Amino acid sequence: MEITTEIKDRLSLLQEKYAAMGQDITAYLDGLLYADYLTYWDYIHLDTLLSLQHPKTSYPDEEIFIMYHQITELYFKLSLHECKQISEHPSLTPTFFAARLKRINAYFTALVSSFDIMVDGMEKEQFLKFRMSLLPASGFQSAQYRMIEIYSTHLAQLVSLSKREELKQASPVEQFESIYWKYGASELATGKQTLTLQQFIAKYAGQLLQLAQNNIDKNFSALYQTLKQQGEDMSAVETELRKLDLFVNVEWPLSHYKSAVRYLERDPVDIAATGGTNWQKYLPPRFQKRIFYPYLWTAEQVEEWGKSWVMNVLKAYRT
Repeated sequence: MEITTEIKDRLSLLQEKYAAMGQDITAYLDGLLYADYLTYWDYIHLDTLLSLQHPKTSYPDEEIFIMYHQITELYFKLSLHECKQISEHPSLTPTFFAARLKRINAYFTALVSSFDIMVDGMEKEQFLKFRMSLLPASGFQSAQYRMIEIYSTHLAQLVSLSKREELKQASPVEQFESIYWKYGASELATGKQTLTLQQFIAKYAGQLLQLAQNNIDKNFSALYQTLKQQGEDMSAVETELRKLDLFVNVEWPLSHYKSAVRYLERDPVDIAATGGTNWQKYLPPRFQKRIFYPYLWTAEQVEEWGKSWVMNVLKAYRT
């Protein structure tokens, strides 16, 4: 094969690159010569990926439950990949901001649209049996989801609704102590913290609080306000922020609510979730009324936040 001018130019550039680092290009060329060809299954570690499902029971549908939650966490990781790019960008522009938000919204579109796998994709009888072997583990314990929330808005917007106004100007430590999800993992009878919540706090509270402190001026709401004050056109960013607000605070919780209604609602007494969480009051968006960007919604939209979605779900699953 002829050594073309193009190949010679590439070799010269590589030699310059490695010489600048005190490296010998010949050694790197030997590495290319001796290396095996890359395969798809090795590149994505397919064998490892497919071996990560370990059911606790013999019920076949438990494997569906495990795999879907693993897929969910991978989508959360993709979202956090974009969150970090926005937060850490040295010279953020509305164009970059909107483009990365659009990616996050695409991931949540896939998550929300696929959740019927959890709603209708398992036999109720199997689920109600194998779920008992999962105690006290719960999807509540997804730290990546909490990180997405912290990247998305000011910590004050994540404070429990009953204390949100009171702690609006409080320190991040005080606000974190009253973050909404702590009230969602309380025992139904006593109101005390469940083991699910205690485990989660022990493992992740320090990391989550540090992330919130690091992003006081770099969360999406703060970055939006900064760019807007600089006179930038934020219309595209506003569109994507509204979508994100609905996905994270309405559509995704409502997807879980649909699943809870399908599997856990029973007249006259509802079945508790695996972590003992009070799902009837924790999941419906209209109760928590978490809104990342209230300034992007009308007063009527804020007042009716999530109400129509919940009522439609109840109507669909009770008729």
